[in-house]
Amino acid sequence: MLINPKSDGHVHTRLCHHATGEMEEYVVAAIAKELEELIFLEHLECGIRYREATWLTEDDFAAYHCEGQRLQQVYGDRLRIGLGVEVGYNPRQAAEIIEFLQRYTWDRVGISFHYYEIDGHHYNVVSRRKANLDPLGKQGVERVISDYFATLLEAVEVLPGTVLCHLDAVLRHHPEVHFAGAHRRQITEIFQAMLEKGMALEVNTSGFSHRGEQYPAREILEEAIALGVPLVAGSDAHRPSEVGRHFERLP
Repeated sequence: MLINPKSDGHVHTRLCHHATGEMEEYVVAAIAKELEELIFLEHLECGIRYREATWLTEDDFAAYHCEGQRLQQVYGDRLRIGLGVEVGYNPRQAAEIIEFLQRYTWDRVGISFHYYEIDGHHYNVVSRRKANLDPLGKQGVERVISDYFATLLEAVEVLPGTVLCHLDAVLRHHPEVHFAGAHRRQITEIFQAMLEKGMALEVNTSGFSHRGEQYPAREILEEAIALGVPLVAGSDAHRPSEVGRHFERLP
């Protein structure tokens, strides 16, 4: 089997400040959908200057691990529950990120890149808001995409990651987004770096809701499979009802 459809390895809760629901509600939803494993993948960002915090504070992470351990004790006979982190890579804060990751034991370390810096301010590359799309578009869509993949490659090489998340979600709401030949070569470089580190590629089913196709797109996914990159499934749920969403389409 190329991928395990009984494991949802990417869910968020109210702790990230842009999702809803308590951790226990996600566990109950996973059991109701007859999943065998659920991995929380809460957001870590360092040094990001943005209009709102869409990630956990240090106190949030302490509470997250405490509650996660309680849930493992209560529900462990019915569901494997993992405590992971989705690291949004900021090249200027690599040392700080690594230091924080060393404070806890993680069942999964996901790597992503959400915030692009322009003149000292950060803009969300996966947002649909005009306040993000306009400055990113003025920067140049091709340039932003190239920088995005270059930053992901650096993150794969520098961080102790185990999974790469929603690889091609960059500028997903921008009308001019497309991946040129140079971008595809960057993706191949990322896959080669992942293979060297034994990292898996996430098949993120939230894409079916956003664009009618999983992240990454089929041709990118086929390249990963041909190269032998391992695959894991993630719903990127932001509410309990989204746990395991579209997993019936994984086969």
